[in-house]
Amino acid sequence: MRMLSSLLALAVFATAMHPAAAAPKRTLVFGAAVSLSGSLSNEGQLTKEGYDFWMRYVNAHGGIRAGAQAYDVEIRYADDQSKPEATARLIESMITDEHVDFVLGPYGSAPTFAAAAVAERHSVPMVDSGGSAERIFNQGYRYTVGVQSPARKYLVGIIEYAVKRKPAPKTIAIAAANDAFSLEVQQGAMQSANDHGLRVVYADRYADDPSSVAAAAAAIKAAHADIVLSAGHLKDALQLHRALKEQHVAAKIYGYSVGPDTPEFRVALGPDAEAVVGSAQWSSAVSYAGAPGFYTSAHAYAAAFARAVGHAPDYHNAEASAAGLAFQYAIERAGTIDRPAVRNALARLDVVTFFGLLKFDERGVNVFKPMVVNQIQGAKLLTIYPYRLSDASPVYPAPAWVY
Repeated sequence: MRMLSSLLALAVFATAMHPAAAAPKRTLVFGAAVSLSGSLSNEGQLTKEGYDFWMRYVNAHGGIRAGAQAYDVEIRYADDQSKPEATARLIESMITDEHVDFVLGPYGSAPTFAAAAVAERHSVPMVDSGGSAERIFNQGYRYTVGVQSPARKYLVGIIEYAVKRKPAPKTIAIAAANDAFSLEVQQGAMQSANDHGLRVVYADRYADDPSSVAAAAAAIKAAHADIVLSAGHLKDALQLHRALKEQHVAAKIYGYSVGPDTPEFRVALGPDAEAVVGSAQWSSAVSYAGAPGFYTSAHAYAAAFARAVGHAPDYHNAEASAAGLAFQYAIERAGTIDRPAVRNALARLDVVTFFGLLKFDERGVNVFKPMVVNQIQGAKLLTIYPYRLSDASPVYPAPAWVY
């Protein structure tokens, strides 16, 4: 008995001197079907960069904590080739075969629409970073939220900026690619133009072929628009801007929903990109004071991203990082990785980040975050509107084409 007591005492002493090690970190696996080839590959690569940048930060700073347990992050990617049917198939496989814990959204509204249906069917939370069409969120789904402003807001800031110019523009042409996102952007722009007293002299859609884009440019020239706006993606913006030059269109403002913010737009067009404006979900000029747990300012995010990735971030990068951050905050607030609990925490999220406010309406849409207007000036992309966030004076009117 005396020997047993001695052994117990030694065990207690050893435990006191060498307490049990903390539970080892586990790994949360996120699935992401992203366009790494096809028509959306440029934006898809930017999305992947933003996800990876967030992941590396989290893993270097102790992981995501849910209650007493910390989790590293792993993101498993698959290339959906810019095809929504492939997106759906890949997300289905990730959930059922690879057993990912959560889903990070693809780039583009059509792929996101396909992914959201799969996530809903399996009750797996998905945070959307690159699909802004409200059609995605009007299906009654409960497991998808989107960090970015909705499509109908994309060109509104450019119109608000435009009507404050002197001499004031009076007419506007609004073209659109023939997809759900672009048509929603166009509808929002038409409403805003009417609200601001601009006369809409052209509003039509174009197909994804050079002859249709050329015809749109010719019709815009015939309409003599002071403002030319286009709702679409990078490929659409490049095609239309080149066609506008070929048609010798002379407008005071050229603006695009997607394109000017991407490095490819400026490289591909060179001097022809001068003074082009683009709507953006984010810029490094915004002055949000973010919550702890990640870079708390746009400036800090931009500087760290440029060091790590090798180029300045655009808004596609930032919105992807913000999607990961939404999961991070929701899991921490839920205190568990239980999917319904994380879904509920996402629905209740109300937190300011470097990207802006992450808060969702009852459909999962972030209607609370404003957009900014950026302009290409020389080799730089600068924020010109809203004025309180601007870091440059605007160039107006746009310079004449150089042939």
